Amino acid sequence: METKIFTIDPLNFKPEDLEYAASVINAGGLVGFPTETVYGLGADADNELAVKSIYKAKGRPSDNPLIVHVDDIALCEKYVQKIPRKAEILMGRFWGGPLTIIMKKSKHAKDCVTAGLDTVAVRMPSHPVAHELIKASKTGIVAPSANISGRPSPTVAEHVIKDFNGKIDCIINSGATRYGLESTVIDMSMDVPTVLRPGAVSLEMIREMFPDAVYGGGGTGTPKSPGMKYKHYAPKAKVTVIKGEITKAFEKSAENVAVIDYDYNKDLYKGKIFLPAGCDDSDYGARLFYLLRKADEEGAQVIFAADPKGGSNVTDALRNRLYKSAAGEILVIE
Repeated sequence: METKIFTIDPLNFKPEDLEYAASVINAGGLVGFPTETVYGLGADADNELAVKSIYKAKGRPSDNPLIVHVDDIALCEKYVQKIPRKAEILMGRFWGGPLTIIMKKSKHAKDCVTAGLDTVAVRMPSHPVAHELIKASKTGIVAPSANISGRPSPTVAEHVIKDFNGKIDCIINSGATRYGLESTVIDMSMDVPTVLRPGAVSLEMIREMFPDAVYGGGGTGTPKSPGMKYKHYAPKAKVTVIKGEITKAFEKSAENVAVIDYDYNKDLYKGKIFLPAGCDDSDYGARLFYLLRKADEEGAQVIFAADPKGGSNVTDALRNRLYKSAAGEILVIE
């Protein structure tokens, strides 16, 4: 298969620039496209064969539900029984943006999208290219991250090309994503608003409207949100999160090591593979997946990654993704 690759400036494009990609969606094909969180692998949410082809392309377990991306509330209403009042309030504050809302599904939501659950996850991206692609396609688009399942999510088109060139129909290159971490997922199908996956919309931000909101998840059976059940975001190199002084961790490893740490510590790692995480957790979150992939490109066998320092709305999301990439491997150094 030939994969057509288009470069589209998200700040300067015309609707007709997305006509081909929309035609691929409508024909049951797969499109790699940018959102403000990560790049997504998109298919028509109403086409069962197209949805199943996403699972096949990614190697994704079939009991891992997908998120339907919409461009307006009217399209959202197609896939849900009824939008709860509390969900409407969240939409008014955070849509379009990095917030996915789980609600009771309508008969139009395919079982292959929801993994057979009675709920469906929906979000409205703020990225102009994603928004226009949905509008041009005139359908909801399911779009998990455009990576091989379990690997670091893609934050630049080059990552999508590496994983899927020759395997999908089309890839849209619109540069680096803004947040670099997948959306917050909140379950609004129950009485208590429950965050199942942290993201850039933090629990604290949600509690400004709903003080009773909580973190939830875990348990057994089919997860209600992506990213809850399986090891995720893992590079080929072994990741260890370091709480404390990373330089002391080198004494415990004779392997080829890459280190992810904040920029102001760079002088500590001369002669090492240093991967700069930026100045704060917002920078770190935006760069994390890129840096995990970069470590593999540099031939690292081990990655030592600084534990997030806190103080950002993305800190919980960053720590969640980092700990999952390390499969819970944490080293405390006093």
